[in-house]
Amino acid sequence: MTSLSDESGRVPDFFVVGHPKSGTSALYRMLRAHRQVYMPAVKEPSYFVPELRIGKRSTQRYPKTIEEYEALFADAEPGQLAGEATTAYLWSRDAARRIAQLRPDAKIIAILREPASFLRSLHLQLVQDHVETETDLRRAMQLEPERREGRLLPSNSTRPQWLLYSEQVRYVEQLCRYRDAFPAEQILVLIYDDYRADNLATVARVLAFLGLDAEPPSDAIEVNPAVRIRSPQLYGLVRSLYLGRGAAPRALKTGIKAVTSQRLRRRALSAHYRAQRTSPRPADDALALELRRRFKREVEALSEYLDRDLVEQWGYADLE
Repeated sequence: MTSLSDESGRVPDFFVVGHPKSGTSALYRMLRAHRQVYMPAVKEPSYFVPELRIGKRSTQRYPKTIEEYEALFADAEPGQLAGEATTAYLWSRDAARRIAQLRPDAKIIAILREPASFLRSLHLQLVQDHVETETDLRRAMQLEPERREGRLLPSNSTRPQWLLYSEQVRYVEQLCRYRDAFPAEQILVLIYDDYRADNLATVARVLAFLGLDAEPPSDAIEVNPAVRIRSPQLYGLVRSLYLGRGAAPRALKTGIKAVTSQRLRRRALSAHYRAQRTSPRPADDALALELRRRFKREVEALSEYLDRDLVEQWGYADLE
């Protein structure tokens, strides 16, 4: 697989499309360490999900034009494969089509996780990132109908689309969008359990899929462990001051900026975040059972789609 012509600039040869909280960050780092791979320092460039690029802060972070996107891969050497990892690409209804329009011969890598475990971990991450302010997952999922209409959204949430939790686990629908856009041989679907059980073996499988030498790093990598924020309200206040959201925070932030550097403000926010971190609460077994029953049909459909018995592997066989 080769890059596009020099006239159009360099774009990725492969895409790690998601899901979040399923090992994508670790896979990104392990692939980035391979001598035949170039992945930019910016993870989650989100170029093919413009619907997520909202707000003033987003315009500063994400590439908006094809030229800005190509610039991320300008340092890739001729003998390297270029790749990127954005977890929203699997969730998005249009990312597969957009990627195929730009790079129809791209290879696609997706990682899926048992639904109940995935949603719990995702919810913890969204609370940690202050995308979500409702700390109870059951209540957060009950809010979906109103949030789908744009109501009851956290005021500082930068990606409110993530809060529609049930839409995150429409696995077959998500995979079908890629199957409609790419030949089957260009798509690799991994299961999180396999990745956790043997990190390096899974990376070796990915390298073989990409046609690269099987030279994974000598050590497995784990990043972004689930944590809990002690006080989402306090962290939200500090974060809103950093972002300058709302009239009062903007006025206060203006005063703070007059007497502090950006580096100092970032360090203060990071220090406050570290102080707020704590171990997550124990899993709610009753809620986990509810979610497993709710999504059993999705797991059955995925098992059929992948020709793999995830119903048994994930413990759904005895659920009524």
